[in-house]
Amino acid sequence: MDSEKKSGVSDVGAWGMNVVSSVGIIMANKQLMSSSGYGFSFATTLTGFHFAVTALVGMVSNATGYSAAKHIPMWELLWFSIVANTSITGMNLSLMLNSVGFYQISKLSMIPVVCVMEWILHNKQYSKEVKISVVFVVIGVAVCTVTDVKVNAKGFLCACVAVLSTSFQQISIGSLQKKYSIGSFELLSKTAPIQALSLLILGPFIDYYLNGILITDYKLTTGATLFILLSCSLAVFCNVSQYLCIGRFSAVSFQVLGHMKTVCVLTLGWILFDSALTFKNILGMAVAVIGMIIYSWAVELEKSAKNHAAKHSLTEEEIRLLKYSGGGGRDVELGDTK
Repeated sequence: MDSEKKSGVSDVGAWGMNVVSSVGIIMANKQLMSSSGYGFSFATTLTGFHFAVTALVGMVSNATGYSAAKHIPMWELLWFSIVANTSITGMNLSLMLNSVGFYQISKLSMIPVVCVMEWILHNKQYSKEVKISVVFVVIGVAVCTVTDVKVNAKGFLCACVAVLSTSFQQISIGSLQKKYSIGSFELLSKTAPIQALSLLILGPFIDYYLNGILITDYKLTTGATLFILLSCSLAVFCNVSQYLCIGRFSAVSFQVLGHMKTVCVLTLGWILFDSALTFKNILGMAVAVIGMIIYSWAVELEKSAKNHAAKHSLTEEEIRLLKYSGGGGRDVELGDTK
């Protein structure tokens, strides 16, 4: 899209921004929310803070003329925000009710779910190379992250809701940008205020259900405040880059290449937090990276094939000109070599 091209961020820059900000926010939140850190265990409310800061940045951007406010029907914004907030709540509930292993499996299932949903909603087809690469990524990340797998009926239901809503939300980001010819940051600046308001209202109640602790009982320290601000700052870059990546590529690409963040988090956890890194982890990461490389190659192969087909195909206007042009008023028969 033209608005995306004018953003001044290259494709590699958008991916780099997403990986760095996502890994950074995970590291910051680990320190903020862990019992060995500041014990701020209010994930849903924290996400509300993230969107509030993102909405503020969007308002400043619109006011200074850096970005333009384009019209999107309010019902579509509300529907998108409901789906997005359901995704956030579902993921938090899934993590609480299920084992970490099953939570990782549910996140991995988003790749095939997104593929199926894009096929159903947009009749999108995938090449054999893309399918092979997806299998490599799923197997690799599963090997390096999935350990104990325990699930119950409530947890399974929450995981299903989380996977479906997250997949639909990511597909909707690209669809809305194309439908209304709106840039990633412009779309984000419209959805962020609605998500922020709803999450800040409902977040404390959801967090109380998850933790049994009211946010008003939490003793805020200077260190916790600084990490909340750091988390919110990184969230702005994370949100913007997510919309950029999905708008330029696809939800499937975002899911597949997004697992590079998993590899980075495991590696940084080993370096910074002295986490165990076994041969199984290393093998899984290697398989996942191979899958990502294959996926990148397959996508480029598809682009080249489409560009080649476009060069050798004639538009209706070109066919009309060929038919009614030429010497002596004779029709030019397409494909006639005589």
